Amino acid sequence: MELGVYTFADVRPEEVSGRAHQQRIKDLMEEIKLADEVGLDVFGVGEHHRPDYAVSAPAVILGAAASITKNIKLASAVTVLSSDDPVRVFESFSTVDLLSGGRAEIMAGRGSFIESFPLFGYDLKDYDSLFAEKLELLLQLNKQEIVSWKGKHRPSINNLGVYPRPYQDKLPIWLAAGGTPASAVRAGTLGLPVALAIIGGTPDRFVPFVNLYRDTWKKEGREISQLQIGINSIGYVADTSQQAGDEFFPEYAKMMNKLGRERGWGPLDRESFEYMRSPKAALMVGSPEEIVDKILYEYELFRHTRFLIQMSVGSMPHQKIMHAIELFGTKVAPEVKKEINRLKNQQTTV
Repeated sequence: MELGVYTFADVRPEEVSGRAHQQRIKDLMEEIKLADEVGLDVFGVGEHHRPDYAVSAPAVILGAAASITKNIKLASAVTVLSSDDPVRVFESFSTVDLLSGGRAEIMAGRGSFIESFPLFGYDLKDYDSLFAEKLELLLQLNKQEIVSWKGKHRPSINNLGVYPRPYQDKLPIWLAAGGTPASAVRAGTLGLPVALAIIGGTPDRFVPFVNLYRDTWKKEGREISQLQIGINSIGYVADTSQQAGDEFFPEYAKMMNKLGRERGWGPLDRESFEYMRSPKAALMVGSPEEIVDKILYEYELFRHTRFLIQMSVGSMPHQKIMHAIELFGTKVAPEVKKEINRLKNQQTTV
C-alpha cells in the first residue's frame, strides 16, 4: 500500500492576506519536503478558490515541490476539472512530470465547493455534463499526441498537437469520488484508479461502492490485479491519543462549524468528535498505534492500494503538522506496510 498526505493549505480566516498566503505556501513546501524525507509515497495538493485556502493552482505548487523532493509522487487532490480546461491541465501536469522526473499525478474531480464555476464562467446546471466531457478530453490527450475532438462546452480541436508530453508514458489520472454509484461505474468502465473520500460516518457504508467499482472493472474484461483504490481521509497523528484529540479538535471543529453555517449542518461538539474518531468511524485522529489499526481495519473492508491523510485541517499549527507527518512516515506507514505484506504472504501460502 502507498501512504501519503494531502492538504488544502488552510489559512485562518482572520489572517487572510497575501502575506498569510505566502507564509502558508512556505510552510507547505517544508511539509512536502519532510514527507519525502520520511519515506512517504504521495503528497497531494487540493484546489480551492476561496480566501481561507492558499492554493488555487496545484500544478504551480507541485512544480516547486518537484525541485526540493526526490522520490515522492506529486498529485493534485483534486483538480476541479469541470471548471478548468483539460488542455491546460494536461500541459501543466506534463510540465510537473518533467520537472519531477516522472512523479506527477492528476486526481480529477468536481470539487467540494462551487466557487470556481461562476469564477470561470460556467453554469452549475451543466455540472454533470461538464465533468463527463472534460474527463473524456483529458483522457484522450493523455493517450495521443495529435488530437481531434469536438464537444459542447469547449471549442473543437482539429488535428493539433498538445505539448509538452509527460516524462512518463502517460500521466496517472485518478477519478476522485465521494461515493456515488455513478462514479464507481464511470471509474470501472474507463479503467481509472479511484480515490474515494471518506470524511464522515463509518467506512463500512462505502463497501457497496467499492464492490460496484470492482464488479464494473471485471465486467470490462480487466485484470483485477491492475485495479487501484485510494482512500482519502481527514486525520491527525500525535504521540498519544489524548494529545491528538486535544490538539486537533479545536481547529477541526472551527472549520466544520464554519462550513456548517454555510451548508446547514448542526454544530460539532467534543462528544460527536470522539465518536467520529472511534475505532470503526472515519476520522483518523489518534496515536500512531491507533492510526495503524484504523487503516488496517479499512484494508479489511476495501483491500485498497493507497491511503492519504489530510492533517492540516482548519489551519493546524505548522510545527504540529510537521511532527504529525514525521510520525505518520516513521511510525504508521512502516507498520501498515509490514502488516499488509504479512497478510498477502499468508494468503499466497494458504
